[in-house]
Amino acid sequence: MRLEGKRLLVCDCEGSMPLDGAALARACGQPAKETAGLATQLCRAQVDRFHKALDAGEPLLVACTQEAPLFDELRAERKSTTPVAYVNIRETAGWSSEAEAAMPKIAALLAAATVPNPVMPTVPLKSAGVTLIYGRDERAIDVARQLGSRLDITVMLDRPRDVPGQPRMDIPVVQGHVRGARGYLGAFELVVDDYALPLPSSRGSLRFGPPRQGAASRCDIIIDLSGGTPLFPAHEKRDGYFRPDPNDPAAVQRALFEAVDLVGEFEKPLYVQYHAELCAHGRSKKTGCNRCLDVCPTGAIRPDGDKVAFDPHICAGCGACGAVCPTGAADYRLPPAATLAERLRALLLAYKAAGGEQAVLLVHDDKHGTPLIDALARHGDGLPARVLPFVVYSITELGIDFFAAAFAYGVSAVQVLAAPKRDDLLPLAQSLGLSEAMLGGLGYGAGRLGLIDTADPDILLAALRALPGQTAPSAAAFLPMGSKRDIAKLGLRHLHKVAPQQDGVPPPDQVALPAGAPFGNVVVDAAGCTLCLSCVSACPTGALSDDPEYPRLSFTEDACVQCGLCKNTCPEKVITLEPRFNFLAAAAAPRLVKQEEPFHCIRCAKPFGIKSSVERIAEKLGGKHWMFAENKMIDRIRMCADCRVIAQSENAIDPYAGAPRPMVRTTDDYYADRAAEPKDRKPS
Repeated sequence: MRLEGKRLLVCDCEGSMPLDGAALARACGQPAKETAGLATQLCRAQVDRFHKALDAGEPLLVACTQEAPLFDELRAERKSTTPVAYVNIRETAGWSSEAEAAMPKIAALLAAATVPNPVMPTVPLKSAGVTLIYGRDERAIDVARQLGSRLDITVMLDRPRDVPGQPRMDIPVVQGHVRGARGYLGAFELVVDDYALPLPSSRGSLRFGPPRQGAASRCDIIIDLSGGTPLFPAHEKRDGYFRPDPNDPAAVQRALFEAVDLVGEFEKPLYVQYHAELCAHGRSKKTGCNRCLDVCPTGAIRPDGDKVAFDPHICAGCGACGAVCPTGAADYRLPPAATLAERLRALLLAYKAAGGEQAVLLVHDDKHGTPLIDALARHGDGLPARVLPFVVYSITELGIDFFAAAFAYGVSAVQVLAAPKRDDLLPLAQSLGLSEAMLGGLGYGAGRLGLIDTADPDILLAALRALPGQTAPSAAAFLPMGSKRDIAKLGLRHLHKVAPQQDGVPPPDQVALPAGAPFGNVVVDAAGCTLCLSCVSACPTGALSDDPEYPRLSFTEDACVQCGLCKNTCPEKVITLEPRFNFLAAAAAPRLVKQEEPFHCIRCAKPFGIKSSVERIAEKLGGKHWMFAENKMIDRIRMCADCRVIAQSENAIDPYAGAPRPMVRTTDDYYADRAAEPKDRKPS
């Protein structure tokens, strides 16, 4: 059987899944006579089917992830270049107490797996193994001796007490307190206070020489056994930094096992591409949007003038910045938003086409969610038939665009599975709250979105079974094109179009949203606005615009991201923000906010400036300022720039001129004056 240009190999895993080839083919939208050609032991007795499919050269989709390493090994042995992808239908659907009703879900999972993954750009990391072990006692030295043959080790002891002297100083040991740290794997930089070398004469315990402050240190790897405050925010996400509990020997050994592998050249995904031209952080030293700065857990984002700076080496790929960025300047790429929405589309449309109803989307990450679902399938009842698992790299990457697309494509509810006691879920909570407000405002009711934070499979199953059977919105089929914001607007407008009517009343054309939402209106007090147009030059999206031919201010609500730059820039302080979503078509067109008559030059009649502003200035300055004491001087304010220059050159009186300078007198002038004096004048 073929699906979206891929050859499909499905195995019922020795009959442990109740699959029917003809039924599966029908669920996948294949012709009536087509069958899935199910295998029973594809990885063993029927492995020749895999060999034949490889030799045919068509891209393969194998419905098994457990034996993926074996299939990859077989592919390498045959030196095949045939692309092979894998999808799990066993733990997610076939191993379930509701497996008999799971055929629509299996068809949906297969359809979603046909969406290709784009090639991801990477950033290089290089480590030579220069390692700092930071501790307080002899345990740091013991750890150093374990790694001494594998890494270039230095031990730094923070305020050490009673550390035994070393008969052989084969491991460098220094004293120091790390005051500041920055960097990443292969490029850590430390500022160290109380830095001192050990005294060779140390006898019973190590003694150190005179300390100095502000010493600089560089290293590739840090193993922090101090037990104190972490050197970095979200330290567990910092590549090359290990901070095991020094009182937990097993945790320390796990850290050492990982550290010894961090020597060489590595590549990490470029999680976020930053588009500075779209950034709404600031304009002209006025601050607007700080959303990404507020949610980044690792400090990979910092202010950089009117923009922000991303450090891809520090970024841990949580995706929170992309989830909250209103303009798309922080573009999360693992995968891109359009690819994620395309998978949603394939999953949910295939589920509906196969007869599935009231789909519940269970979004999870691979690290926490996949093992929990596997445990539920192996030791419990498995996932309910209407629950569609959807794996993402990080649950904190989910924004309003994802949830809007999910409901537009026909899901009835969305649940996000998270590990308990996570402290980085604020951006996800904001996205869930915003989506809940939108759905509630459109009349879909409450309780369609939720967060399940558990590590217990039984609690997960109980939470999923307790979900009410809510009717899903009529599914759309639009292609997810454009940016995250474009996808969100496509989904929200479809949801408005198919929203239920309450007692015959259609859904509202505008839905109020909580503060911080990336959609909304700008309210301008027209009476106080002077049309200085500072807001236009500050607006990063063009939502506020002017007219070069006429003094007017216009606003396009569809383009507004509620960054607040216009509000912070306005000198008259007459702008306020109104978070909302406007479904009317008029929201995409410029709306006149204020306009005035232009002032016409009294000399050439050319329009310039604003009539009320020119008259107000002339009234305030006329007769009240020494430069404009005369009427012809105040008239220059009523002239355009060209005529003002002409009038200035025609003026016989220079307002800036001083008193006439005296004539230069020469010796001849004095002789002439003396000759003209009366002859009878007596000399003085």
